[in-house]
Amino acid sequence: MKRERLIENIEDLKNVMPDFVLEYYRSKSAVPYSLNTLYEYLKEYQRFFSWLIDADITNVTKLSEMSLETLEKLTKHDLESYILYLRERPRLNTYSTTSGVSQTTINRTLSALSSLYKYLTEEVEDENGEPYFYRNVMKKVATHKKKETLASRAENIKNKLFLGDETQGFLDFIDTEYEIELSNRAKSSFIKNKERDLAIIALILASGIRLSETVNIDLNDLNLRTMVVDVTRKGGKRDSVNIAGFAKPYLTQYLAIREQRYHASKRDVALFLTSYKEQANRIDNSSVEKMVAKYSKVFKVRVTPHKLRHTLATRLYAETNSQVLVSHQLGHASTQVTDLYTHIVDEEQKDALDKL
Repeated sequence: MKRERLIENIEDLKNVMPDFVLEYYRSKSAVPYSLNTLYEYLKEYQRFFSWLIDADITNVTKLSEMSLETLEKLTKHDLESYILYLRERPRLNTYSTTSGVSQTTINRTLSALSSLYKYLTEEVEDENGEPYFYRNVMKKVATHKKKETLASRAENIKNKLFLGDETQGFLDFIDTEYEIELSNRAKSSFIKNKERDLAIIALILASGIRLSETVNIDLNDLNLRTMVVDVTRKGGKRDSVNIAGFAKPYLTQYLAIREQRYHASKRDVALFLTSYKEQANRIDNSSVEKMVAKYSKVFKVRVTPHKLRHTLATRLYAETNSQVLVSHQLGHASTQVTDLYTHIVDEEQKDALDKL
């Protein structure tokens, strides 16, 4: 979704929200949470409050009238009823062929509600320096995650990574081969954005930064002399991330054409830009996702920017054998998340042994 449209949708949702949700939004904007995360959370609150009204759990008739007292007095049974409602909801639609929303969607719902409850019961301060209430019913609601071993997960994503020579091969393919089969119209668009697209993909493959971190980079965050980029991690923490040297020529080539190609002025501080009617704008998550999918599908297999992040992590672990270094590179607080990459590398080692 384009950034401008995303902001419009957020404003529409804010217009129907109660004051305490607007306070929550302001607080998380300052962290900052990404616009996409805030938008998804606001949609979850809209759906949840609408259900509370429809289920006669509250007497209010408008979302904006939802009270803190209602949230404080909700029971574990109420929340479990809402989860069951989400599971059954598609069956109410005659045209639906599914039996319920996915567990992943339900987990996202619970994550949004947990964040709101944590804010209201721990983080916010009233005039006396106290939270609005203390009873957090979300702590009693279990989140069920998909059961899958690390070995199974590693096997599932291994073929979606561009390991070894494929990292450079992917970049070379975009640079020299992708346009060969394009129509004249598609080729014109490709040529316009080629340097930018290569710079984005090379940066993620060379640093492992997240999609949200990539699109939020400003010009002064990137230092090509030291090959370091400053990003805002989850939770609003600033971090300096090292970039592998192979990305430098792609970033240099993009910077050489950025200002003229995208009609950028000194006010346009975003590193990666798009332009519409000669107006520069920061590129958004959706555009990068579509761009990566477009190139990767033709090269090998359709992947997301997150798989490029996995690629860097796996290659770095294979080279260093250090989960600590990989964790630092990815911006994780512990090495637990990086256990996955040890399993992927084990599979790569097994494949290599089979070829001996």
